[in-house]
Amino acid sequence: MNTQQYIINDIIPFEISSSMREVQNVFNQLTYSHIPVMRDGEYQGCIYENDAHCFEGTKTLNDYQYSLEIFFVRETTNWLDILEAFALHNSNIMPVLDANNKYLGYYELNDIMSIFSETPFLNEAGGIIVVEKGVKDYSFSEICQIVESNDAKILGVFISKMNNDMVQATIKIGHTGMNAIVQTFRRYNYVVSSSHDEDKFLEDLKNRSDYLDRYLNI
Repeated sequence: MNTQQYIINDIIPFEISSSMREVQNVFNQLTYSHIPVMRDGEYQGCIYENDAHCFEGTKTLNDYQYSLEIFFVRETTNWLDILEAFALHNSNIMPVLDANNKYLGYYELNDIMSIFSETPFLNEAGGIIVVEKGVKDYSFSEICQIVESNDAKILGVFISKMNNDMVQATIKIGHTGMNAIVQTFRRYNYVVSSSHDEDKFLEDLKNRSDYLDRYLNI
């Protein structure tokens, strides 16, 4: 998926010689968490808004160069890696450099998120199943096999949580046979942590059946 069309240049990067008062005034007018900083046309890093408001207005960015956060992506970086970079640096702006480290512009977080919203995982009709299993016991091939053995198509699957001994996977599938898939996951010793109306209905029936058996045995 081509992301280069999303590169924008609405904000002119600060020069390292810019006064902190100027930087603070620009941040007061914008909603960006960071703004790129240049030195003689070369990218130096980004100044963080919270840091900028803590510094003395009479000084320059050069006085606080140690505070610049150096992060960026390449123009050829995959959109998923771009999203990861946004998350890692807790930023809503991402500088873009070419192979020769020339500054090209930046991505906005909302623009990259819009790419994700266009994927089948979000825009195709389907159901979500969230399952959990031990880190050493789960496998993507098994998850896919369980879904496809029930004649359903996978629209997407990703690891949504991981700790020392447990992995949580979120799976989106077509609506076909949701309950059968849920029950199959349980037979393979997966914990199904998502809620499903069909599954709940069957559990209610089972509870009523158990109650009736106890009543008949009195």
